[in-house]
Amino acid sequence: MAVYRTRQVAELLGVSVDTVRRWCDEGKLKTVRSAGGHRAVDGADLARYLTEQTKAYEPESLLAQSTRNRFTGIVTRVERDTITALVEIHAPPHRLISLMTREAVDELDLEPGDLATAAVKSTSVIVEIPTP
Repeated sequence: MAVYRTRQVAELLGVSVDTVRRWCDEGKLKTVRSAGGHRAVDGADLARYLTEQTKAYEPESLLAQSTRNRFTGIVTRVERDTITALVEIHAPPHRLISLMTREAVDELDLEPGDLATAAVKSTSVIVEIPTP
């Protein structure tokens, strides 16, 4: 399972590192400590937290974007059927849902909590994962 540093969580959610630390202290996000004492957030717990949010973070002013966009965020839902699969990605301020083949989802081994990028062109959403 993926684990994220507080700085990564802050970048993904569009908030400050201090806000993420406060959420951890308040118990909103469960953390573990690395050998060096640094906080880390479990990807599945981050996905749970994002799913519970009624509205994704949105900055006060959004710049215009081109029609070809890449949205990196956390996978919050994966539903597999016999032939197709639904993948939901929370990439603040956006929530994207991709309907794709089950084979593609299985090959990517997508699970809630994973980091993924949704590449959007017109009405197609293609899910990518970063290479290690």
